[in-house]
Amino acid sequence: MTATPRYFVRTHAAHYVRETWGLPCSPRWLAKLAVVGGGPVFRKAGKTPLYAPADLDAWAQSRISGPRLSTSDVG
Repeated sequence: MTATPRYFVRTHAAHYVRETWGLPCSPRWLAKLAVVGGGPVFRKAGKTPLYAPADLDAWAQSRISGPRLSTSDVG
């Protein structure tokens, strides 16, 4: 038997990103990114957007740059 995927509503998704990755994230920002693009993958159940933890992890990881020694490093 396979595990049932768990999804977060937007409020909990923002909290997950803040607590797990230490990145600033708010439900309003996720809502904006859902409109303009650049946010994590989401699904919808009726009108409610749902976020899978694996998708939030992939998105958060993509936002973090590699190690740098100064602000002028290109990366």
